[in-house]
Amino acid sequence: MRTSVLSRIHPSPKSQSHLRVNYLSGVFMIACLCLAAVCVGQSTESVAGAAHRPNAVGDTPRRGVDIKVDRTVVLINVTVTDPLNRFVTGLEKEHFRVFEDKVEQEISQFSSEDAPISIGLVFDTSGSMGPKLQKSRQAAAEFFKTANPQDEFFLVQFNDRPELLVPFTSDTDKIQSTLTFTQSKGRTALLDSVYLAMHEMKKAHNPRKALLIISDGGDNSSRYTETEIKNAVREADVQIFAIGIFESMGNRGRTPEEASGPGLLNELAEQTGGREYAVENVSELPDIAAKIGIELRNEYIIGYSPKNRERDGKYRRVQVKLNQPRGLPPLKAYFRLGYYAPTQ
Repeated sequence: MRTSVLSRIHPSPKSQSHLRVNYLSGVFMIACLCLAAVCVGQSTESVAGAAHRPNAVGDTPRRGVDIKVDRTVVLINVTVTDPLNRFVTGLEKEHFRVFEDKVEQEISQFSSEDAPISIGLVFDTSGSMGPKLQKSRQAAAEFFKTANPQDEFFLVQFNDRPELLVPFTSDTDKIQSTLTFTQSKGRTALLDSVYLAMHEMKKAHNPRKALLIISDGGDNSSRYTETEIKNAVREADVQIFAIGIFESMGNRGRTPEEASGPGLLNELAEQTGGREYAVENVSELPDIAAKIGIELRNEYIIGYSPKNRERDGKYRRVQVKLNQPRGLPPLKAYFRLGYYAPTQ
């Protein structure tokens, strides 16, 4: 049993980093680790016995015993790369150290197996995307090639406003067919589209969840503010990866929204343990999308029970450090920056 901790606004839609958190009951956690659960939740089991029921042969009530099994486990998704930005696999538990609010934690669970993912594609079709649409469609196609049969996907398309065009499906051809008929027009409601995508993600069947945003600029048409979406993203159990297609910094024709686009996408991605890739040459889009898909398949899952057992709802900062393996060049870990503790 798991409950999501996503709610700050209406209800609310690694530093470099990669982390996902999940609260699971101890028994359920061990059974599900191989599935690489990647969300924040908690589970409490209460067995009341026959506290207020009469005996089978008399009227005198027996005094029951309340038994509670209550354990909080945090699961962190970590990606490790070398100086050439290549993914590093084959590391073991002893190569990692985890800190929560600067206090080192004991790693109790470790896995490096792939698991099914629920993924939302957030696709920009605003007016400025016209000459970039074809390569963006190819990027989506390359990303889907990295999928597993158990994965599921949905499509949110946006310009002046976001629209859920394809709900969760395992049929990626359906999404690609829909993208074939997209046309560019209007403004850019990026923040609203992120909110809609996170809302749709509540229907996901897989514990691992991620968004892939393909966009060419900052927001200029949303009802939700940056602060609201950043707070919601901070609480969410969804990784965000973004491909930002931006004009070069020397281009005088960039609008203020386009100029702020790279920073906005990078901050959203970093908070969730994902990454943002800024692109100036649209021909690079398919390769980058494929790389993001592969990254999702090369994550380590690290679990620990926090030494701070207070259920105060406060934000806990997390840091993952590497014990440098002998014979390898300096490595870098990507993980989520933190999570919100449960409140009860």
